[in-house]
Order: sequence, then C-alpha cells, then structure tokens
Amino acid sequence: MTVPLAPYPRPDLTPPPTPETAVTPLYSLTELDEAIERLDAAVPCRAYDPEVFFAETPEDVEYAKSLCGTCPLREACLAGAKDRREPWGVWGGELFVQGVVVPRKRPRGRPRKNPVVA
Repeated sequence: MTVPLAPYPRPDLTPPPTPETAVTPLYSLTELDEAIERLDAAVPCRAYDPEVFFAETPEDVEYAKSLCGTCPLREACLAGAKDRREPWGVWGGELFVQGVVVPRKRPRGRPRKNPVVA
C-alpha cells in the first residue's frame, strides 16, 4: 500500500498554516531580539540562565520547555526555529536535535534489556 505524498515539501509533516492559525515566524535571531525588546513583559529566555535552554539532562530539558509555556512569543519563536532549522536546544517550548523537533530527550546510555525489579 502506498501513501500519497503531500503537495508541499514539509520535512516536519505539518500542514501549511491557514490564515486563522498563521504565526509570523521570527526568522532571524535579530528579529527575535527586537520583538523581545518591544514587549513590556519579561520573557523566560531573558529572565533565566540561557544554559537552561541548552540542557543535557531530560529533567532540565522538560523544565526549560515548561518555562516557554508562559512566553507570549512562543509560537513565533518556534516557527522561526523550525525555519532556521536550529541545531539544538529548546525553542518555543520544543526540543530541537539536529534541526528536528523531538518529543523528549532520552537519558544517556543504552536502555535496559530487562525491567528493573523494585
């Protein structure tokens, strides 16, 4: 069975935005900086240590993603990061690894072959 290809080449398999869901992406980091300066509210990426958004442990990554949940620029930041194919880090509440959004970060090492008996 073959699956028909979508009429648009989108590597992340998301449909193109409709006018009611369209978000203006912030293509460059300069545009993102300017948008942050225009806001009267504090944004998490400026209020917290930037290293939080480039964390190594899964717990720290989830913490960074939760901080982005309150940001007014979250959707535009995420759209811009997807267009720029950010190599890694948390952008717009999503984790990027090698330019692709991944649902969650796995811990280092191999997974166990057998479940742990408690």
